[in-house]
Amino acid sequence: MPIKFISKTQSLIQIQTATIEECAEYCKTKKVLGVDTETEGFDFTCKKMIMLQIGDQDTQFVIDTRHINIEPLREVFESKDIIKIFHNAKFDYKFIKQWGNISTRNIYDTYLVERVLHCGKEDYGYGLAKLTHRYLNIELNKETRNQFINLEGMPYSMQQIVYGAKDVEYLIQIREKQLPEISKYELNEVVELENQAVVAFSEIEYEGLSIDMDRWGKLALENLYEAKQFTLKLDELVMSNAKLKKFHQPVQMDMFATETRKTNINWDSPTQVLKVFQTLIPTLEDVNGKNLYKYRRKFELINAYIEYKEKSKLSNAYGSNFFKFISCDGKVHTNFKQILDTGRVSSSEPNMQQIPADNKYRNCFVAPEGWVFVSSDYSSQELNVIAFGSKDPVFLHALENDQDLHSVCAELVFQDEWREASEPDCAYQLAKQKCDCPKHKKLRTQVKSINFGLAYGMGPHKLADTLDIKINEASELIEKYFKAFPSIKAFLEMLGKFGKKNGYIRTFKPFKRRRWFDNWDRYNTAPADLSQIERQSKNTPIQGASADMTKLALNLIFDEIESKYKNKVKLVMTVHDQIDTICLTEVAEEWKLRMTQLMEEAANKIVTNGLLKADTNISTTWEK
Repeated sequence: MPIKFISKTQSLIQIQTATIEECAEYCKTKKVLGVDTETEGFDFTCKKMIMLQIGDQDTQFVIDTRHINIEPLREVFESKDIIKIFHNAKFDYKFIKQWGNISTRNIYDTYLVERVLHCGKEDYGYGLAKLTHRYLNIELNKETRNQFINLEGMPYSMQQIVYGAKDVEYLIQIREKQLPEISKYELNEVVELENQAVVAFSEIEYEGLSIDMDRWGKLALENLYEAKQFTLKLDELVMSNAKLKKFHQPVQMDMFATETRKTNINWDSPTQVLKVFQTLIPTLEDVNGKNLYKYRRKFELINAYIEYKEKSKLSNAYGSNFFKFISCDGKVHTNFKQILDTGRVSSSEPNMQQIPADNKYRNCFVAPEGWVFVSSDYSSQELNVIAFGSKDPVFLHALENDQDLHSVCAELVFQDEWREASEPDCAYQLAKQKCDCPKHKKLRTQVKSINFGLAYGMGPHKLADTLDIKINEASELIEKYFKAFPSIKAFLEMLGKFGKKNGYIRTFKPFKRRRWFDNWDRYNTAPADLSQIERQSKNTPIQGASADMTKLALNLIFDEIESKYKNKVKLVMTVHDQIDTICLTEVAEEWKLRMTQLMEEAANKIVTNGLLKADTNISTTWEK
């Protein structure tokens, strides 16, 4: 049996023992190793790594890390010449760094690679159990995995040791099965991008953000108060509507409240709210957002309810409940999902990608004493990608001459209406910059919504909701827009046709990420689904190229920190096209300049015309 067990407290007759030094010497001679860990739980800040498994197809070492120091393996983990295969590497990376004080380099993540290979496929399954079944026709024993929880120092069983060793062996075999598929679909560059980026994402998750709890607590109370005020507003609207008379039932808010509510409707109960709204709209089936949006301009009560739900959601997600995400080290550590269908990133527990853009929330996250935030984001990233892909002369000219793109577009779309809206000393008329003329502002907002909506395949219904206009008005506006920008229309139509014809779409060079459209053959006979494929084919290359760019920037920035700014700069967050670092105050100006250069270097790999620029700022708190 090729398993070697390393422990100070137990030995098994059936399994050969070894020392940590022997393990290190063996691993140093290999080019590819499989690695896995077993832990007490999911929170690396307080749950310990209790077992580490490492090895190749011939020999697997199982290390009892409750008693064995893995320091002799530092050279192996930090080596850029030895490939370390993980499955969901971020999890293991953080535990190895926290409890072994070792950072891992040159990672191959079978989980990420599988997501790259099968991006877009519905319910495909990317867990290790799915991969071992898919590639090796082996069923993992979940019961053994669960036995590692709450061991409390008990010796490992033979079954647990073999289970840990087999995970390493399986990773080696899975990679061998994945490699031909990567080459077949020309995904080598995007696989390399994601395997490099997983180190940067791991570091961000590991580092976390410090939070000013008092400041956040005050915000939470404000949100709670505003949400309660909304319920009073909703009550008033019910009371003023004769059709809703049966709901006029005054009730005390609570024993400490100074106001009496005028109805007993629980606005957080979909069942109760539906009964109210069905009095106005008998055919209404539920109070889901999509069903209500088309009525919000017709009924003030429904519009107020939608606003209430938005405020209530904010109060719940980013109120006092947020404190549950503070870990044992006093910081907030998010968890990234590194690859969505478009290649973009999401995060959870907590969701830092959707934290309100309002700086009053972001300013609650603070830098340590002697450190500052240095944050950089791209100027109109997705619009630059659209301009580059479509080669639209208006977009390109505006970007080349540092003009306000939304205003330039609005002038073309609205023509005489735009020109007649000018006021004296209009900033646009003087230098084609954003201006505060009231009519210009309204027209610019409409076109801005289309400009940004292009990246998400926005249609008339969504535009109508966004601008609070009628659907036919939204359709006319989109028609005007594409009449003014035929090259953008042609570019998007080309993408849509490609996806419908081939069953997949790709992002821009050099990464050429591929998104599959699941059950595409079936969709050829389903017009509604074909329409969805067309929309996704239009937005995936735009969003995906933007995501590729940001991940490349993360990699360049991380490498620069490692080589020249170690212990002076740290990666702490990324949200969409923004990357956030903290650095020592004395190097902030120097780092700001270098970070800007690296962001733009990444941009030039995809948008090769050099027009996409980065804005970088220094602040004491996190900012947008």
